[in-house]
Amino acid sequence: MLLAFFPLAFTGTCTKELISFTQDFDQFAGKGVEILPISVDATPSLKEFKNKLQMKTELLSDFKRDVSRAYGVLNEDRFYSNRAYFLIDKEGRVRWSHVEGNNGERRDNSEILAAIELLS
Repeated sequence: MLLAFFPLAFTGTCTKELISFTQDFDQFAGKGVEILPISVDATPSLKEFKNKLQMKTELLSDFKRDVSRAYGVLNEDRFYSNRAYFLIDKEGRVRWSHVEGNNGERRDNSEILAAIELLS
């Protein structure tokens, strides 16, 4: 499973990132990896965002910020998650992670897919 924290729906980098997850959905699925994008946005906002982008994945809401805090990626000053990626195996262990130093940056899917390949 790929747990992908993104700061906010309807913003530039987040939109590009989620479109790329849809474009490469079959590559992730072919490796048995479910993509779970998650943000602090409310569920209705995420539904609208998903529909606008015609996404193949569900978007998860961390409105109470519990998951972001648990993974250590909550930006307390801004009250949203920093962009981060966690590959989690079937036993629930984090096998690979990356937290962006700048939320305007994102990992290319090829880098995440390469990490998946190394863990296989």
